[in-house]
Amino acid sequence: MLNYIIRRILYTIPIALGVSLVVFSLVHLAPGDPLSAVVGEVDQKMLAEMRASFGYDKPLPVQYLIWLGNALSGDMGYSLRSGAPVFEMLMNAALNTITIGIAAALAGFLAGAVVGMLAGYHHGTWLDKAVSAIAIAGVSVPHYWLAIILVIVFSVQLGWLPSMGAGSAAAIWSWDAWKHMILPVIALAAIPSAIVARTARACVMEILSMEFVEALRARGLPEYRVLLHVARNALPTVLAVMGLQFAHLLGGSILVETVFSWPGTGYLLNLAIFDRDVPVLQGTILLLALFFVLINLVVDILQTWVDPRISRG
Repeated sequence: MLNYIIRRILYTIPIALGVSLVVFSLVHLAPGDPLSAVVGEVDQKMLAEMRASFGYDKPLPVQYLIWLGNALSGDMGYSLRSGAPVFEMLMNAALNTITIGIAAALAGFLAGAVVGMLAGYHHGTWLDKAVSAIAIAGVSVPHYWLAIILVIVFSVQLGWLPSMGAGSAAAIWSWDAWKHMILPVIALAAIPSAIVARTARACVMEILSMEFVEALRARGLPEYRVLLHVARNALPTVLAVMGLQFAHLLGGSILVETVFSWPGTGYLLNLAIFDRDVPVLQGTILLLALFFVLINLVVDILQTWVDPRISRG
C-alpha cells in the first residue's frame, strides 16, 4: 500500500506541472494587452517600461519559467489593479472558500450518503421514491439560481439571514459569522448531496443483489450488521464521487460567491476576469486546478485505505 501511495504522489507532480502550463497558456491566449486594459491610455514609453517591470516583454516560454519558479517559492506577483501581493490575496480568499466548502461538503455528503443508502436499502418504498424525486430536483437546480431564490426568500422577504458578505472576520465562530454562511452553504451543498444520494442508492441496490448478502443473512446476522457490510462495500465508489464533487464544489463556488459577495476564490476570480488582472487570474485558476489534483490524490489514498485490493490492481 505504501508503494502505491508513493507512486500516486509521484504521478501527481507531472500532472501539476501540466496544469500550470495550461493555466499560463490559456490566460495569455486572450486577445489584447492586460496592462493597456488596466492603465488605459498612457504614453507608449511608460507602457513599455511597465511591461518590462512585469516581465511581459520577454518571450512566453521565458515568462512561464520565471512565473513557475516564482510560484514555487510563494511569489505569485502583484495585482495589476491594486498592487497587492497575489499570494496574500489568494490565501485570504482560499481560507474563505475552504470554510464554506468544508461546511457544504460535511452537510451535503453526510446527508446524501445516509439518505441514499437508506433509500437503496428500502428500495421501492415511499422513502426511496421521495429521495429519488428530491435528488433529481437537486441535480437539476443550478447553484446560482438556488442562491438567488434563497436571497429573495430568506433575506429580502423574511429578513432572517444576511444576503452578502462574510460577517466579522475577527469572530469566525460567532453567530454573526455563521449566519452569513448558512445561505451559501445551502446553495453549494444542494447538487453534491443529490449526486451522492443517487450514487449511494445505486451502489446499495447493486450490492444487496449479491450472493454474499444472502450468506450473511443466512448466518443469522442482524440487519444492522448486514447494512454495515453493505455500506463498507459501497464506500469506495461513494468516496470517489465525494472527492470529485468536493472539487466541483470549490470550482462551482464562483457564481455562488458572486451572488452572496462572499470573499472567496470564486469572487476573486470573477473580479480578476472583469479587471483583466492577469497575475490574480493566473494565480486563482492555478489554485483551483491544484485543488482538483490534490483532492483526487487524497481520494485515491482513502479508497486504498478502505479497500486495499485497489493498490494491487
